[in-house]
Amino acid sequence: MKPIFLLIAFTAAELAFAKGPGSKVSSELQAMGSNGNVDVIVQFDQVPTEAHHQRVRNHGGRLRNKLNLLKGGSYSMPASAVADLANDPTVTHISVDHKLKAKLDYTTTAANAPAAWQAGWDGSGIGVAVIDSGISLRPDFKNSQGYSRIVYTQDFTGGTGQDSYGHGTHVAGIIAGNGANSKCLGCTRTLQGLAPNANLINFRVLDQNGESSDSMVIAAIGQAIQLKTRYNIRVINLSLGRAVTESYKQDPLCQAVEAAWKAGIVVVVAAGNDGRDNSVGEHGYGTINAPGNDPYAITVGAMKAMGTYTRTDDRIASYSSKGPSLFDNVVKPDLVAPGNGIVSVRASGWPTLVTELPTNVVPLSYYNGTSSMYPSSNYFLLNGTSMAAAAVSGAVADLLEAQPSLTPDQVKARLMMTAYKTFPTSSTALDTLTGTTYLSYYDLFTVGAGYLDLQAALATSYFSVGNSLSPTATFNPSAGTILLSFDPGSAITPYGAQGVLAGWGAAATLGSNGIVGSSSIWSTSSIWSTSSIWSTSSIWSTSSIWSTSGIWGTSSIWSTSSIWSTGTDSSNSSIWSTSGTQVDSDAAINGEN
Repeated sequence: MKPIFLLIAFTAAELAFAKGPGSKVSSELQAMGSNGNVDVIVQFDQVPTEAHHQRVRNHGGRLRNKLNLLKGGSYSMPASAVADLANDPTVTHISVDHKLKAKLDYTTTAANAPAAWQAGWDGSGIGVAVIDSGISLRPDFKNSQGYSRIVYTQDFTGGTGQDSYGHGTHVAGIIAGNGANSKCLGCTRTLQGLAPNANLINFRVLDQNGESSDSMVIAAIGQAIQLKTRYNIRVINLSLGRAVTESYKQDPLCQAVEAAWKAGIVVVVAAGNDGRDNSVGEHGYGTINAPGNDPYAITVGAMKAMGTYTRTDDRIASYSSKGPSLFDNVVKPDLVAPGNGIVSVRASGWPTLVTELPTNVVPLSYYNGTSSMYPSSNYFLLNGTSMAAAAVSGAVADLLEAQPSLTPDQVKARLMMTAYKTFPTSSTALDTLTGTTYLSYYDLFTVGAGYLDLQAALATSYFSVGNSLSPTATFNPSAGTILLSFDPGSAITPYGAQGVLAGWGAAATLGSNGIVGSSSIWSTSSIWSTSSIWSTSSIWSTSSIWSTSGIWGTSSIWSTSSIWSTGTDSSNSSIWSTSGTQVDSDAAINGEN
């Protein structure tokens, strides 16, 4: 059975252009016009030689980075010369080299990590590549002999690999921090990550402002593949993203993710923090970021621990991006994990995030057993799907230590199948900065297969056969149903090796009451009512997010007046009240994308 995709209307002029060399040029690049210079990624029909680079130079281009992983390179060139370059028979695709931005004790308890540690699984021997803003050399990243577990560092920005932004260190702490700075005499909390003895491979791609480019991230992914055997790199964490601008089948960033996956590396990606967007009445649906839109990747949304150690009261973070993905309608996210109000390792010195968000510094009283409100120099608080992705990466490291023969597809299928699936029908969240209340439903495109449960993933003996590509979805407005289409070789359909996912056919239709069984990879509480968000006037209509004037337009969430402004989700306001306790609400995203 072939996957089913939503068709997007094209004008007659666009169809005519698509028949010629212009079909090699992404639609986004075509729409940019011919003025000025543009940074592009050019893919060829073979690994480019100097002769290929010279062909681009002949069109006024300048080589910026070699991207042999994609049989391509990134270049700066006149926009007016792109169409001529597309006529070169060795060129297969030209796309924009996009800019990218960056996207514990409660966390580990919610994910059932202590059960893994008690069984002896702490990520030992597993290498996790953190492609982010760098990792500071902190005691939390040392092993029992006092040696650093940051076993390799490469800085693609031209620096030393140190974290001057403050995001990568925080992410690394969630993955593999051992809580060394919170194990003091009298300390009340041990702030360690999911895999506290895993090795870290530090690839710095984000600068001091948390910015990078497609080509830089692709280069880092390529290096992770090259170093896979040397450092036993089994996981890549991508807590970063950008808008989806074309199908994952053409997107160079997604193609790099797939290359790593096929090389045997699990790739975990943040879903994005745009779930509050309602600029065209989409209620946050269709806002999954790239490369989280790729069906191979494990894409992770964010939950709130609600300041308790039990997960039964945990709720979805209203800012967590929702599926389906643009262009391809891939069902995302795949999982959710703790991501709101996460305390993890603070980068050394005064990184940008600490300077911009001084009230997110954790008071010493949070973990050292005193009443001191003096700010800790060791730990820091951030919110976002970046943090949730890191939790899943750490869990994967533990799982792979316990069962090193698992393939990336088996890891994904197992995490989805064993995810905790008990959710309310809906919940509300108050943004204390604006006074706005957000309503969230716990459906397939919001929580995916459910909440990360490491203990359950370790306990099952299930081994899937086949791939674990996320399915695609289409909406039938007349019937009020959604059709899910799985890849023919999928391991996450119900009729896998052991039939443990019974209740789904090869193409499952979700009616008004849903047909998701308790043994399914999706929850019994999913909302598929005909009167819900899936009505004909909502996200599936021609006037919705799929149109050219939708959320990806110039006035959308990606514009300069959007969530990046100081007045909205990236506000400097803290989630700490004057008494130093966590406010029980969805707080500011604090610079997350």
